[in-house]
Amino acid sequence: MKAGFITAVAASLIAVSAQAQDLVEVSYGTNWLAQAEHGGFYQAVADGTYAECGLDVTIVPGGPQVNNRALMLAGRIDFNMGGDLLQAFSAVEQGIPVVNVAAIFQKHPQVILAHPGVADSWEDLKKLKLLIGDNGYQSYYQWMIKAYGFTESQRVPYTFNPAPFLADKETGMQGYLSSEPYVVEKEGGFTPNVFLIADQGYSSYATTIETMRDTLESRPEVVKCFVEGSIKGWYTYLYADGSAANALIMQDNPEMTQDKIDYALEKMKENGIADSGDALEKGIGVMTEEKVKDFYDKMVEAGVVSADLDWQASFVTDFVGQGVGMDIKQ
Repeated sequence: MKAGFITAVAASLIAVSAQAQDLVEVSYGTNWLAQAEHGGFYQAVADGTYAECGLDVTIVPGGPQVNNRALMLAGRIDFNMGGDLLQAFSAVEQGIPVVNVAAIFQKHPQVILAHPGVADSWEDLKKLKLLIGDNGYQSYYQWMIKAYGFTESQRVPYTFNPAPFLADKETGMQGYLSSEPYVVEKEGGFTPNVFLIADQGYSSYATTIETMRDTLESRPEVVKCFVEGSIKGWYTYLYADGSAANALIMQDNPEMTQDKIDYALEKMKENGIADSGDALEKGIGVMTEEKVKDFYDKMVEAGVVSADLDWQASFVTDFVGQGVGMDIKQ
């Protein structure tokens, strides 16, 4: 009986090994160093969700000296984490065959911070000097000017240093929902007012999954597995046990700590970054033509993109909106 047991175990190990060898190797480049905002992807690696449908996924962290999008264009990675939809529009304009296949964040996490008691409403921000980086100035700040009457003169270039904001109450500052507010609380000793631009009408998706059109057309089963695995990973990370993902995040980014992860996760859930809007009915990752068109129209009006752009070429909805993974939330 003992020999039979050993034989059975050996057979099982051989089967597992064979299964592992049959997995398709896939790489996914993120837009920054490992953090909670990447948690669902790490979760799907950690708990075997990708492997269940046949993929051996390697997450390639981004960083200040890393351009994972360029690596995807060069064929060195299979999928990349896009920012907002403007990147996809730009690819179409330049004739680059990049396609968004899912949008994990239904709300863009971009925020404007202000000192409490000085600017307590979105309108109050118009009274302040605003620290806005060059990328923000060329994108969402142009929308803020057009839609709400902010001015070019009140914008001051942001150098990603919170010191000027902390020193001057009459200054506002751009930030990422789960990052700069945390830094201000720790370094400034106060809780800033935080204005999520998505709640003011900046309707772009964020943290998209993008791939090359050739990958989409030649390996649709790989795209399907990666997208659906990612969605399931995000549901598990947000609503079940994400500790395995957190361990991988801190392994890839030794400067990341559990308190930062906890803060980011709380803010993402509190603000419905991944799970709100259409995602409440159709599932995380969903994209709709109506929302993409709405954002495109706003960017045209703000003078950020061309009015004759083939915006529909920037995305496909074939792999999302089917309610995948929603049972995990229950």
